[in-house]
Amino acid sequence: MERKLPYYMAYPTPLLYDDERIERRDLEYMKSMYPDTAKRALPYVEDECDRMEYEGSMLYDEYPDKLQLALMCGRIYGKMEKEEEEPGEWLRDLIQVMLYQEVCKRRCDHRKYKRKFY
Repeated sequence: MERKLPYYMAYPTPLLYDDERIERRDLEYMKSMYPDTAKRALPYVEDECDRMEYEGSMLYDEYPDKLQLALMCGRIYGKMEKEEEEPGEWLRDLIQVMLYQEVCKRRCDHRKYKRKFY
């Protein structure tokens, strides 16, 4: 005789944070496909964002200060230009795009974690 499963075992509800795990895995996979120069720039971008990530940081302002973002890009460029053979405007542009993307991701994560669950 075939044994029937209760409804709650046959159709379990998905884990609450499973979506977050999938998003994180997708992001890591996409980062692994970056070109070589972007892979070398990524640790500098993440370190700079880590340094600026604290409660009340300008990263979480409604409109982040363009000058502060430009200064962050300048610090990253200063560290990277020593390593690159032909640094130029292309490297500044790459760093700027990567920094803005990382800031956007962190702002979204901050909004998600800031919510209170009751």
